[in-house]
Amino acid sequence: MAKALPLLVVDGYNVIHATPRYEQLVDDGPRGRGDGDPFDRAREALLADVAAAALHRFEPVIVFDGAGNLSPDRPNLTRGGVKTIFSATGESADTVIERLVSEARRQEREVTLVTSDTTIRATVGGLPITAVSSAFLASTFETIDHELDVAREERSHARMTIEDRLSPEQRAKLNKMLGR
Repeated sequence: MAKALPLLVVDGYNVIHATPRYEQLVDDGPRGRGDGDPFDRAREALLADVAAAALHRFEPVIVFDGAGNLSPDRPNLTRGGVKTIFSATGESADTVIERLVSEARRQEREVTLVTSDTTIRATVGGLPITAVSSAFLASTFETIDHELDVAREERSHARMTIEDRLSPEQRAKLNKMLGR
């Protein structure tokens, strides 16, 4: 049996509120737009970032506190390889996180927990748990974004002719065949 990937547990709203990357996507304007949920864009951005970062390295789970949502009965879904869990009414996201980490610990499975909540970090910390801050996760995504921007910029300035793609040896052979 193949060994399970390490579990990545992300304290969703903690990350959203602790980092400008996601906080700026929270729509605190009039509720007349969309379905009126001010966190939709921030949750979607976080989900996309976690999916990209976790690919083939972690089994990612984002836990959101369902108590304050406009739709507290949100389904728990897996999209892009990321499982999203909304705590049930009357249950905190911290309780769900504690349960997930405890289950992983019983399975002797590695876990990385992303939260800046010192209480939950202290409650579930210890081997084999690695806890990182929300800001660390966001800075990792910002670094990835920057590197992608640089790569796109470099690629957009590169000449894309066939000749540019040939090695000097191949180019010399081609020139010889063409009589240049």
